[in-house]
Amino acid sequence: MGVQIRNDINELLLEEEMGDDLQEKFVSTKLVEERQEIKYHFGEAVFRETFFDGYHIFSGDASVYENLHVNATEAVPSVSLLFMVRGHFNTNVGYDRQRVFGTLEHNLFFNPIGVENAHIIKQEGLAVVGMNFSKERFLQLADNNGRILDMLANNVAGNKPIILNKKTNHPITTRMLMILDEIRNCQFQGGHKKLFLQSKVIELLALQCEQQEQADDARDKKHLLSVTDREKIFHARDLLLEQMQEPPSLTELSRAAGLNEFKLKNGFRQVFDNTVFGYLNDHKMEQARRLLNAAAQSVTEIAEQLGFSSVQHFSTAFRKKFGVSPVKLRHL
Repeated sequence: MGVQIRNDINELLLEEEMGDDLQEKFVSTKLVEERQEIKYHFGEAVFRETFFDGYHIFSGDASVYENLHVNATEAVPSVSLLFMVRGHFNTNVGYDRQRVFGTLEHNLFFNPIGVENAHIIKQEGLAVVGMNFSKERFLQLADNNGRILDMLANNVAGNKPIILNKKTNHPITTRMLMILDEIRNCQFQGGHKKLFLQSKVIELLALQCEQQEQADDARDKKHLLSVTDREKIFHARDLLLEQMQEPPSLTELSRAAGLNEFKLKNGFRQVFDNTVFGYLNDHKMEQARRLLNAAAQSVTEIAEQLGFSSVQHFSTAFRKKFGVSPVKLRHL
């Protein structure tokens, strides 16, 4: 675990290896609190960190005197909640695309590879607060606690990188600011402090998930189909199935149904919970299963009837859908 800081002309300004006891502090049953104040010619900062029971809470206040490029490696992959209280910087947090954080913005990440690159421009008064959950702690908290947490937990369990809001960061709400202030100014000690901080971190996680659900619901409502468009989606479905052997392209189908491609694709997801060609494939597979069970046609004839270019292509698609080959299904 270490950090490198360079300037715009790639001069190495600082290189440090961090302690190898992060994992030990992360899982400590006792409260571990640290404060670090640093001053260099390129900037100064005060960092505060608290560790306990799979939680890591950190805050930092900094002034940056020149543009900095920071590369950091973490020894312990964790789920991170990041709240930019004041200031701005860019980070890729394990992703190829840079994510820009501005004042009063937040997001949630999981970075399984433990590498982060950040670009911090010259600025004064930068303030950030964040929380890290160990992978085990997050999965424990997320278990059966709603759609958003289930989605996040599936990615974390599979060591897949995630970001709560992929398109943009969420705004920090007044309630979130109050909680962040309570965390930074907590007066409890010992076990009471652990209990207080744990409750506040979980509350922030709940507020983040609620905000994401509200954004998802608003997006879905924005694109709800009218009665007329819904009828056109069913008409498009009928056209698609009528031409199953030689299906039209999305452009051809949308034109025939009187919809643009966006409404066609979005409408299929709303009405049938599937993509256009995903729906067609599922229909073909159900037809194939029924025909195979009827035993009146050969596998080759069924493949041709359903518009597959070859028996091999048909068998591959069928096995992917049902887990067995057409021939094996027929002999079950």
